[in-house]
Amino acid sequence: MRQWGLAEYGAAMGLNLSAAAVDQLDAMLGLLAKWNRVYNLTALPDEAKWVSHHLLDSLSVIGVLPPGRLIDVGSGAGFPGVPIAIAEPDREVVLLDSNNKKTAFLRQVVAELGLTNVAVETGRAEDFKPAVGFDVVVSRAFSDLQTFIKLAARLCSSEGRLVAMKGVYPAQELEHLAPAVIEKVVRLEVPLLDEQRHAVFLRPSMLTER
Repeated sequence: MRQWGLAEYGAAMGLNLSAAAVDQLDAMLGLLAKWNRVYNLTALPDEAKWVSHHLLDSLSVIGVLPPGRLIDVGSGAGFPGVPIAIAEPDREVVLLDSNNKKTAFLRQVVAELGLTNVAVETGRAEDFKPAVGFDVVVSRAFSDLQTFIKLAARLCSSEGRLVAMKGVYPAQELEHLAPAVIEKVVRLEVPLLDEQRHAVFLRPSMLTER
């Protein structure tokens, strides 16, 4: 089993990944390699880049996330939701995507890795109706900030947060938002990735309409 130095890279980001978590992350990569040959779940051809651009990129946000129930909107191949769920087994995580092939893959990942804290839902963010709002609604490469708020704000609890994972500092997108909605923008450091990464924290409770 190739573990890619995940424990060491996790430690560099302030995460104490258990041996079981490292094994699960490695197993996820193995499943992604198997399924990607048929379903094209990621455009990156190099498995080493899956480590930096998918796994470590996803793990980089954990240290700044608020606690509580989390939903990953537009989860795709499970990033960042699955790595978050693996690293934080006590956090309840929902993976939401509208693509049936992708959610089939996610259900296989959940089953084979034994992720009892994860549920998979097939559907669009604007149509999904959770019984209870989420404390954290996260997205990665999902949409611009305005669209993210429009589609996903309703998924938050009364004091929940939207967290958009971005590349370079999204100055232009932020200019189009009401200042009261923007809580903070955090620079993320990702080992092996020589590119900018940021997490934008938004407060839906400050919207005039939800």
